[in-house]
Amino acid sequence: MMADCNVVVLISGSGSNLQALIDSIATGDSPARIRAVISNRADAYGLERAKLAGIDTLVLDHKQFDGREAFDAALVEAIDGFDPQLVVLAGFMRILSGGFVRHYEGRLLNIHPSLLPKYKGLHTHQRALEAGDREHGCSVHFVTEELDGGPLVVQAVVPVQADDTPESLAQRVHAEEHRIYPLAVSWFASGRLRHADAGALLDGQALPASGHIIRN
Repeated sequence: MMADCNVVVLISGSGSNLQALIDSIATGDSPARIRAVISNRADAYGLERAKLAGIDTLVLDHKQFDGREAFDAALVEAIDGFDPQLVVLAGFMRILSGGFVRHYEGRLLNIHPSLLPKYKGLHTHQRALEAGDREHGCSVHFVTEELDGGPLVVQAVVPVQADDTPESLAQRVHAEEHRIYPLAVSWFASGRLRHADAGALLDGQALPASGHIIRN
């Protein structure tokens, strides 16, 4: 029997990706176990989702710290108290310091609502529509010190419809986020996914620069 993989999830908001992880783990298909959910906002609804699932929660208000480095140092201490093998960013709206990222190198995942390397940063759905893109989607990647720039693990591609708005496009992309994030976490927890000098490895084989592609 494979040992559990302890996971700490960082959130700032509603926690819909957190819920997708909770639901996927509840089916028993993944050796991942969410040890704690940590938020920098006390009003994040994701904390309620965690409590309903019996998961420990912690609030660390960044406004109570003197700068990013001090907050990140406290965050590292809090996370490490749960002895995680993996840290998952699920709508955590803080740019993390280089020291934080290096501390969790190879065991820090993020999800981003675009087909990276396109549209790093914010307002991705609006930007995709303004560019006239025919395809859009979301990406799971290992986190490095380059914003939204770490090795890609998996991307879900959705077609852009002629009548799409940023809101309608976001809704379809969110549905795909809820599919691919649990998949990537399960791969990591089961030992299939690893970060190496060559980038992301799945079953010992280097993934392409675009990661594993899922099309709809």
